[in-house]
Amino acid sequence: MTFAEEPAPLLELSLAFSMLQRRDAHPVFGPWRRRTARGMPRQARALLELVSPLGAGPFFLDPPSPAFDEGLERVLSTPRAAARAELDRMCGIDRSLSPWMRNLAAGERDAWQTLDQAIRSAHTSVLAENWPDIRAGFQTEIAWRARVLAQQGLHATLSGLCPSLRWRGLTLEARSPRDQEFTLHGQGIILQPSLLWADHLLAAAYPDGRFVLIYPALTPLPLRGPGASDDPLTPLVGATRARALRLLVRQHTTTDLARELSVTPAAASMQAKTLRQAGLIVSQRDGKAVWHWCTPLGLGLLAANGGPTEAHGHRSAARGRIGAQPLPVRGGAAP
Repeated sequence: MTFAEEPAPLLELSLAFSMLQRRDAHPVFGPWRRRTARGMPRQARALLELVSPLGAGPFFLDPPSPAFDEGLERVLSTPRAAARAELDRMCGIDRSLSPWMRNLAAGERDAWQTLDQAIRSAHTSVLAENWPDIRAGFQTEIAWRARVLAQQGLHATLSGLCPSLRWRGLTLEARSPRDQEFTLHGQGIILQPSLLWADHLLAAAYPDGRFVLIYPALTPLPLRGPGASDDPLTPLVGATRARALRLLVRQHTTTDLARELSVTPAAASMQAKTLRQAGLIVSQRDGKAVWHWCTPLGLGLLAANGGPTEAHGHRSAARGRIGAQPLPVRGGAAP
């Protein structure tokens, strides 16, 4: 298993347009979605026809190139037969071909010029200003997952990508809107975090046989606050969750945590859920109260970032069964 070395601009752009269509998505994306939609040029809106709210899209739209110009060149040089096959495939997911998409499938020059203009306009309005922050968040996320891999191994690393993931023998399963199955052929897995996607795992196979898992980063772009922070944990988990994790070297109920963080109990519960999904804390109900405290992994992260490392007390985490389905596919042969 390896990690992607850099974020891919066209992949993040495609996923951003998926999130723009998701009114049921992660609540932190609500203000971002409204702000981005207000500032989006008319030319860029053509991309909304190509990508699905489910995160699926034609594979030629978001090649895994780390450079925008190189990626755009690859998009525009897509063989027309391949583009037509992918657009036809999209009809089997959740969309029908608009007149413009039919012209794309037919290889009409004006339609492809419209796509060129849409991608350039969307990149300028949605990604360009935020790209340094996206890149920094990506590198922080990769460093964190590499630490999990070194400390807990492959199974724990993959299981921690998404709360619905589970192992069934040697098969990794996850809940998703679509049923897809992938068989690895010795080429390994590439982990690709996204700061602009906050839903189920997306999966695809590259033409060379490598398998990529696209998963939501622990801290999405809307939670990466502006400016520097004195707390080295902030770039990874966000300012509020960094404070919460440091508090949870001692056991706290959700109500206690909310009071310490000066947030509502619902907001404290959401922060605890994210930390729990990352394997940094565990939670257990005791009557009407829910107690939270750091795991060894959480304590190790605090120790590596100048935090308190002595936990007080211990409780065993409750464990449950989660239903699952095979992983969903993103795009066609590759994202």
